[in-house]
Order: sequence, then structure tokens, then C-alpha cells
Amino acid sequence: MLNFERTGNGQETLVLLHGFMENLSIWSDMEHHLSKNFSLLKIDLPGHGQSEVLGEVHTMELMAEEVKKVLDSQNLQKVHLLGHSMGGYTSLAFAEKYPDTLKSMTLFFSTYFPDDEEKKQQRIKSYRIIKDAFAHYVRAGIPNLFNPNERDILEGKIEIALETALSTNNLGALACVKGMVERTDKKHIMQNLEAKILVLAGKHDNAVKTDAMIKNLPDRTNIKSYILDCGHNGHWEKPGICAEIINTELLHNLPKKLVL
Repeated sequence: MLNFERTGNGQETLVLLHGFMENLSIWSDMEHHLSKNFSLLKIDLPGHGQSEVLGEVHTMELMAEEVKKVLDSQNLQKVHLLGHSMGGYTSLAFAEKYPDTLKSMTLFFSTYFPDDEEKKQQRIKSYRIIKDAFAHYVRAGIPNLFNPNERDILEGKIEIALETALSTNNLGALACVKGMVERTDKKHIMQNLEAKILVLAGKHDNAVKTDAMIKNLPDRTNIKSYILDCGHNGHWEKPGICAEIINTELLHNLPKKLVL
């Protein structure tokens, strides 16, 4: 069973899935901004935080299955699911496998696109570095995920992100990188999922092709999107704004079809 924490007594359960080289602690800045109507279920994905490495490759489908086991252990049948970056990829895999479990799905600085060939090659080239020089890999990459225009005021948050990443099991990180390379296009999930879909994206996100992702969103009444003036880490860069959007969008009922 994956490591998890539950907080709050709200009637609506919001499941929070962190990104690559993160863990369930990343939500602390956002947590006190989120509505008391939410009960939060924060999960450490495989090979991250206190959850064990499950194999040489952690596919998004494997991680989705492990998340479902946590939900089943807590007798949760209908939830709101939010995933940051890799957690968003896992959320899409979850939505494909268990659509009837979802009240909503939030892609939080993530994308439904698969890796393009250039990105795949970058990840493949990183395998040996992650295995043999993990600290170098972390320190070279993490600062670039933040808004470059606010590096000075984000210095403390960047340091927290570095510490969090360095605490990750490098073999767990490697298994997840291998899984991310195998990701497939999930636009059909965006086109067909009946649950509410919320997309939060960063104007300065170097890890996601924000413009193309937003432009190619299906034109459906159950999809809402926001572009924020930040990088890849809205939970650290704009926690209050992100939480307010989540509170507003997930806690009111949007009809599946608008009657004209």
C-alpha cells in the first residue's frame, strides 16, 4: 500500500497526487487555503516519499492502480482527483481505468500530450545520471521549473523543492522516468470524460507546452482552464490563487450539458 495522509472532515474528498521527485509534503502551502468542504487525501506515489519502489518501470497505469488501492482501503467511491505534473499523467491513466470514480479531474501544471521524440531522448539520456549522479541531476533541473522572473522572491521555495527532490529514492525516480517515456496520448480522455475537468497551467512553465496544450483542449462545457503567471510549480509559486480556483471550480455543480 502506498503511503498516504488524510486531513480535514469535509464532505468532498480531494485526492492530491504530487509530481516527479516530490512527495505529499508539497501541498502544505496550499492546504490551509483549500475549502473546509474538502477532506484531503495526500498520497506518496511509488518510489517517492515513504512509498516503496515497485519495479524497474513505474508506468502511469501501474501508479493509477496503486492509487485505486488506497481509495478502496478508505472506502472512497467518488472523489475529486488532482495531479501535479507526473501526478497529472497518473490522473489521466486513472481516469481511463476508473472514470466512474471521478467527480472531477484537475491537471495541475501537467499535460495530456505524450512526450515528443526530443523529450523522450532527453529522458533516456538522463537514466545514467539519475542512477549515478542524482544530486547533480536534481540541482541542475529543479531551479528551471520556477518562473525565471521571480527567482529572487522564490529562493526559499526553490530550496524546499531541492530538498524534497534530493530526499527521493533515485531508483524510484529512475523507474518513474522510464514510465513517463512510455506515456501515450490522452486527449481522448479530455474528449470523453464526463466528470468536470479543470486545467491549471503556467505561463512560464518550461516542462509543459502550455500554449499548445490549452489551444488543443476540446471545446466542452465540463472543461475549464486557467493560465497563471508562474512556472511549473503553482503549489509553491501561487498557492493561494491556485487553491481559490480549485475551491471555486470544484465546489459548484456544472451541468453535463447546457440546455439552450
